[in-house]
Amino acid sequence: MSVDVSILILNYNTCRLTMDCIRSVYDSETGFSYEIILIDNNSHDNSVEMIRQEFPDVRLIANTENVGFAKGNNQGMEVSTGRYVLLLNSDTVVRKDTLETMVALMDRRPDLGAAGCKIILPDGSLDKACKRGFPTPMASFYYAFGFSRLFPDKPRFNGYQLGYLDPDQEYAIDALVGAFMLVRRETLEQVGGLDEEFFMYGEDLDWCYRIKEAGWGIYYYPRTSIVHLKGGSARRRPFKIVYEFHRAMILFHRKHYAGRYNIMINGVVYAGVGVKFALSLLKNALISPRAVPSPAQSLSGTGTNTGRQDSNTEVRL
Repeated sequence: MSVDVSILILNYNTCRLTMDCIRSVYDSETGFSYEIILIDNNSHDNSVEMIRQEFPDVRLIANTENVGFAKGNNQGMEVSTGRYVLLLNSDTVVRKDTLETMVALMDRRPDLGAAGCKIILPDGSLDKACKRGFPTPMASFYYAFGFSRLFPDKPRFNGYQLGYLDPDQEYAIDALVGAFMLVRRETLEQVGGLDEEFFMYGEDLDWCYRIKEAGWGIYYYPRTSIVHLKGGSARRRPFKIVYEFHRAMILFHRKHYAGRYNIMINGVVYAGVGVKFALSLLKNALISPRAVPSPAQSLSGTGTNTGRQDSNTEVRL
């Protein structure tokens, strides 16, 4: 039987966070119907057993390996029945009105292919990834070299994080973040799911790019919000996390921008990513080993899920 919203949650050794996220969904006050589809990426903390016991109505896909964020969500999309599909991180907590508010928006705006709400970090600050422009070479340059921080009110220098736009106002944007992304079924059927070449990072930007390219609108709607319990910035990160973050930069540029620029510009972009990768490895190595998270923490989601982790100090690319 079809529902209004299919909520996809990926889990990787984050049982407590995932259960809190599911509880917040069940506590929602909505007149819309929904289903929760949990994709577990081969957790080793008894997540599958505990979630199955605590939430028997959740549809559960238990993978025998960590297939990553894109493929895991695509598995959920394949079995989903909703008019809308919601990507929801396991380390988030939704408000009681979040689902109702966002679905009502999408029903009013048939031109929108995807929409996202305001996302708040535990300290009350804005998760800047919830409203973004595309990382063109110039936008990335201004961000990477601090121009966006020096001139926060200048659109020219804030093309990526859109810091010059009031986070309490609604508007069309280029890209949302996969921590909360509500997508129309017709849009999904037209553009396809997430690109599985992105193992972690970048897949949400790529999806938004394809959605806009297909003629659909993408909208930031801060009339409701969620809390995102992102990973802290003072922890040493596994090499795979650092590598996949920078690999996603290369993949995105190669897929969407390389054909528009000459060999010199592309060479500068790739060299810049290489330098940033080297500096990130150096910075990571200087962090005290005592700050290293456990394996269960280090390879979990965008805070902690699926083998993808956001950093408060890095661009969500």
